[in-house]
Amino acid sequence: MRSLLFVPGDSERKLEKGFSAGADLVIVDLEDSVAPGNKALARALAPDVIRARRAGGPLVYVRVNDHATGLTDEDLAAIVPARPDGIMLPKSVNGADVQHLSTKLRVAEIENGLPDGGIRIIPIITETALATLSTATYPNAGQRLAGLTWGAEDLSAAIGARTPRDEHKRYTDVFRYARAVTLLAASAADVPAIDTVFIDFRDLDGLRRECAEAERDGFTAKMAIHPAQVPVINEVFTPAAEAVAHAQALVSAFAAAGNPGVVGIDGRMYDIPHLKRAERLLARARAAGVVA
Repeated sequence: MRSLLFVPGDSERKLEKGFSAGADLVIVDLEDSVAPGNKALARALAPDVIRARRAGGPLVYVRVNDHATGLTDEDLAAIVPARPDGIMLPKSVNGADVQHLSTKLRVAEIENGLPDGGIRIIPIITETALATLSTATYPNAGQRLAGLTWGAEDLSAAIGARTPRDEHKRYTDVFRYARAVTLLAASAADVPAIDTVFIDFRDLDGLRRECAEAERDGFTAKMAIHPAQVPVINEVFTPAAEAVAHAQALVSAFAAAGNPGVVGIDGRMYDIPHLKRAERLLARARAAGVVA
């Protein structure tokens, strides 16, 4: 999973375009990109789209409306029968919100004859001040947890910031903090860390820089708001051939030496953390289809 593309759930045209963009995961959105008056339309369209796109296409998640809106149950009633791969939970305050959603999903799965635990959850964990201060609660959020991601735009509105970025399009301190604690929380929960959207969809150079920085720091995927962003995200988050070759050589060297605590390659010493990093990179490369 490298790219996650948001598509408004109330537009057949945009849904068609979104599913052909090459994203690893498509998020059918019932929340922010759908006006209140179109929520019912989106709920009606989403199940047919999910059923039609399941075979051989990208993973399909649905971003529901958050618990506080009172709309979550209506969203789940509409979409769970179509068996989406997962739910994106916006404005998640803490791990208990994920557990709450997990309980709702378990009931819905039973009612629809679906396997228990088959529908996964990716929460957005920094959209309010309290949520940003509660990211350490996700390691105990349950087996459905499939990744963690963060949001800057809702957080900026929540705290009264005029913008989350400075004049150079770099995040200011509060938002760098939110990004960092998301990465740490994902590592602690042993799930993928997914970087937030880059809203200037015409600035592909800026997107590429932000993807490269995120991949460098440990994020393994990024959300997109426009199909044009998907190729850039996929390229940057696909491990490079040189990095894959180095990782394979490192893993092979440890295996050949009987898996000791340290090995030497070309005059450099590598220990267990280097091995774990190499194994993670190879897992990403396999998922991207660049190694067998």
